[in-house]
Amino acid sequence: MNDIGLFHFLFLSCALFFIGIYGFLTRRNLITMLMSVELILNSININFVAFNKFLFPDKLDGLFFTLFIITIAAAEAAVAIAIIINLYRNYNTIDVEEVNSMKY
Repeated sequence: MNDIGLFHFLFLSCALFFIGIYGFLTRRNLITMLMSVELILNSININFVAFNKFLFPDKLDGLFFTLFIITIAAAEAAVAIAIIINLYRNYNTIDVEEVNSMKY
């Protein structure tokens, strides 16, 4: 039987990471940029869990790091959505190119 190994997890994590980087660098919508950051953080979580499972199966360090990152990602998403809502109320858009008064 063909088991899922560490390579499969790393390939999935790498694919998610680069999809997130591509989405963050090419999109101008703040919500899609936020979703791209979430993809990047989830790829890091997959790495932590995979390395914990295959390298240190008797320890829970990777799982604790993953829970910490999930908590930070939830707080980051809440703050980012609050900022996006505030920007939409003030400028009636969530396009990054249109909101340039925050530069100075």
